Amino acid sequence: MNKGTGTGHITALITIVIWGTTFISTKILLADFTPIEILFFRFLLGLLVLIAVYPKGLEIKDKKQELTFAATGLCGICLYYLLENIALTYTMASNVGVIISVAPFFTAVLSHVLRKTEEKLKVQFFIGFIVAMTGISLISFSNSELKLNPIGDILAIAAAFVWAIYSLLTRKISGYGYNTIGATRRIFAYGMFFMLPFLFVFNFSLDVEKFVKPEYVLNFIYLGLGASALCFVTWNYAVKVLGAVKTSVYIYIVPVITVVTSVIVLKEEITRMAAIGIGLTLIGLFLSESKLKFKKRQIKRH
Repeated sequence: MNKGTGTGHITALITIVIWGTTFISTKILLADFTPIEILFFRFLLGLLVLIAVYPKGLEIKDKKQELTFAATGLCGICLYYLLENIALTYTMASNVGVIISVAPFFTAVLSHVLRKTEEKLKVQFFIGFIVAMTGISLISFSNSELKLNPIGDILAIAAAFVWAIYSLLTRKISGYGYNTIGATRRIFAYGMFFMLPFLFVFNFSLDVEKFVKPEYVLNFIYLGLGASALCFVTWNYAVKVLGAVKTSVYIYIVPVITVVTSVIVLKEEITRMAAIGIGLTLIGLFLSESKLKFKKRQIKRH
């Protein structure tokens, strides 16, 4: 593992650790804010931070690149979060958590179909996927029963698919050679632009008085500065270094981070089934990232 690859894995892991803890902030804010309000203010703050950090604008080379940036903002910033939030209103959070974790599989399949020469699928990826999904299912349903809801579950599947498209688009953008922070800022800007019409659909309300509470301000700072501005930059960097497939595999451990955070912060108890699920998820992650070099060397010797 070279230095660049190592940094890519570290940034992907940092991103997932932060994303896995955002449910606490979101849960606190939902007391007085709607999902669309949290989404808008979170990314607005993130965009303002990115502008402050990287005020220099990007000189886009052609219209195709501009369209790629627009599509990336539409998928990763607007549609993914809207589909996920709407799905949560129709089906159980545990269902959404499991279904969203299928995103690495969609990413791998799309990458194989659209970018055959770059990231080839290997048997251990699919083995890791099955093991990880088994673990994630055990974690998600350790305290609840599986209850299917066609509308909510389909929306969650759509969200996972949209995130896979976002991952491939960011991989494409990484090949343009632009500054990662500047590129992420442009993606955010397009995401916010496409989000505007939905503000009217979901009865968005700009109530400044809500921000009087310090805990709300702090949680928005965490979501905007950490989970949005920082994490999207680190995630896009990881995709640039590792590729869309290897980076997306880290999504498997979001439920693990969520459970661990619940135990530490909310003092919730971890069940035996959830503990087994955590172990299987981590094994699945390892298998999906593994190159199985040992077997390759044996083949060469013979």
